[in-house]
Amino acid sequence: MSENVKAAAPLGGNSTTAKPTTAERTFRPEVQGLRALAVLMVAAYHIWLGRVSGGVDVFLLISAFLMTLSFTRKLENHKPLRLVQHWLHVFKRLLPAVVVVLLAVLTATWAFVPQSRWPDVLAEAWASLLYRQNWQLADSAVDYYAQDHSGASPLQHFWSLSVQGQVFILWPLIFAAVALLQPQLAKLFPGRKVMEHRQLLFMAFGLVFVASLIYSIDQTANNQAYAYFDTRTRLWEFALGSLLALALPYLKPGRRLRVFLGWAGLAAMLSCGLILTVDRSFPGFVALWPTLAASAVIVAGQSISRFGADRVLSSKPLVLVGNNSYALYLWHWPVLVFFLLVTESTSPNLLEGLGIMAVSMVLAVATTRYVEVPMRRWQWPDARSWRAAVVVGSCGALLALPMTAWQGAIAAESVAIADQPKELTPGAAALSPEFAGQATPKAMIIPAPSAMKDEWADIDGLCTGANVPSDPLLAGCLQNAEPEVVTKRIVVLGDSHAQQYMAALGPIAKEHGWEVVTLLKGNCRFGADSPERTSDCNDFNKASAAYVMEHKPDAVFTVASLTHVTAPFETEVPGYLEGIKPFTDAGIDVVGVRDNPRFSINMPECVQKKGPDSPDCNPPLEDSLAASSPLDDYAGKVDRLYLMDMSDFICERGTCPAVVGNVYVYKDDNHLTKTYVQSMIPMFEERLLAATGWS
Repeated sequence: MSENVKAAAPLGGNSTTAKPTTAERTFRPEVQGLRALAVLMVAAYHIWLGRVSGGVDVFLLISAFLMTLSFTRKLENHKPLRLVQHWLHVFKRLLPAVVVVLLAVLTATWAFVPQSRWPDVLAEAWASLLYRQNWQLADSAVDYYAQDHSGASPLQHFWSLSVQGQVFILWPLIFAAVALLQPQLAKLFPGRKVMEHRQLLFMAFGLVFVASLIYSIDQTANNQAYAYFDTRTRLWEFALGSLLALALPYLKPGRRLRVFLGWAGLAAMLSCGLILTVDRSFPGFVALWPTLAASAVIVAGQSISRFGADRVLSSKPLVLVGNNSYALYLWHWPVLVFFLLVTESTSPNLLEGLGIMAVSMVLAVATTRYVEVPMRRWQWPDARSWRAAVVVGSCGALLALPMTAWQGAIAAESVAIADQPKELTPGAAALSPEFAGQATPKAMIIPAPSAMKDEWADIDGLCTGANVPSDPLLAGCLQNAEPEVVTKRIVVLGDSHAQQYMAALGPIAKEHGWEVVTLLKGNCRFGADSPERTSDCNDFNKASAAYVMEHKPDAVFTVASLTHVTAPFETEVPGYLEGIKPFTDAGIDVVGVRDNPRFSINMPECVQKKGPDSPDCNPPLEDSLAASSPLDDYAGKVDRLYLMDMSDFICERGTCPAVVGNVYVYKDDNHLTKTYVQSMIPMFEERLLAATGWS
């Protein structure tokens, strides 16, 4: 997004020869204004609407348009491409501003972001520096459309810069291939007219456009969250910009048509995110809307009319914003994210949003004036390739060194936390009767913040042998390692709240020779068909019930109540008794455990920001669970249903704390940590055996 608005082809006009040639006009204020509108769209939609605007797609098209004009001019004037020198020059201009913003983001992360998020921010900083942030986000299935940006990564927006950086490396290779191919064709067909560079480029970028667009449409329909960040689904947008640059000398609309194209393109571009359901449909064919709209504005060019859209686009305010568009894009997102984080709000109001925009603009102007422009004008690196390489490497080192040191410190802290004596971190055991009246010794809280994302309960692997389901809805079936002698077979049904108890049930099963199979779906509590669930969840539960009836295990394990963030804080699971009755009628035991609390805040982050003794991190029991357990209403209604309540080992003395016995109870706002559930194993085993009579 930092290409100079300099070009090598006219936006139409008279030509003195039949062959397309490059033009003399190098500064295109209307394109600079177009970039200004695009970045303002991106920022405004992020700040106030929480939506995708299509402005990034315009940026991608413009960058390829300008690059193609430059390289085509070189080819047609028979100038050397000097790819290595070109790449070094490009990244010499791009990296300094990137490093400045990344250093600022890391500083703010250290000051304001909870420690459990530090490893992710550092990983994304590395990915941003190496221009692979889009793949980092694709692999982690980030929801780019989430309207609450307060918990988003401050570097999430670097995905588009990464895609652009990858294309800045790829596109010159296409021009180099054409430069090598054209004379070879002339040698192969002597005396015959062969295609010129421009015609070969038309073919090359036309193929890229068609192949990428088809792929983009397919992937957007089947895996949109990944496709949004996939470079391959975006190549057609760059190819469209290149085709536009190649076709521009042939496009000579009259003045009236220019005026129409300019205004129609602007209107379409500005309205894209409001009219279309951009979220969940980009970057498939829907992205043709903003890119074709921008293409129309570029074709309109200089209308030579006082009514033309170019009069607005060439205005000083928009050209000023356009001159700072790269830095403005870099700054607006982290400024927004840190504002929401510090103020603990989910979205800014009008005045706050204007303040965010103003701060971002001030930072952008300063970055452009004192970093980007001096680096662009600095001639010393451009004299020799090795000098440019030194500058690029120095920029990378300026960021890499503190990041490496920080990651080393986090790793050392994690080792120190993990190496503490077990008696210092009793966890749930601190709430057992034998600990009554004893103060928990001081120690560092476990698990280490950097390990929090690994606090899901372990399940050994995919189902094998006779346990493999026939229904494709249950393809995610998992099981523990099969014991040498199986004494009992148990199937776990439900969602992540059932999975978290595998941290206790798994080790207990191993000790007793039980085989455990899990059929789990996120946010899908097991019960009979109910309108309170999604159709996908109802279908999954039907398939799970059919699996149980087919395999006839000895027991089924479930979570038998349902907690909520707001009142009522705990209710019965919809259709729970109806759902389990076919099992019990078939002689299958059913274990139903009470659910754990849910909160409106991330509990470990609350501790990291405010300390474990803060009232905010120790909400009242009455705001977390029902005064009377819903499990009491199940008692005696279904034979072979055995109920368990572990809430007295989760909540204590009228509160539901974030830390018990120097162990984080929760990994987020509603899931128990694996470490804490493991600390409950003795109590869990005692109550499970007592409730069921198993041995």
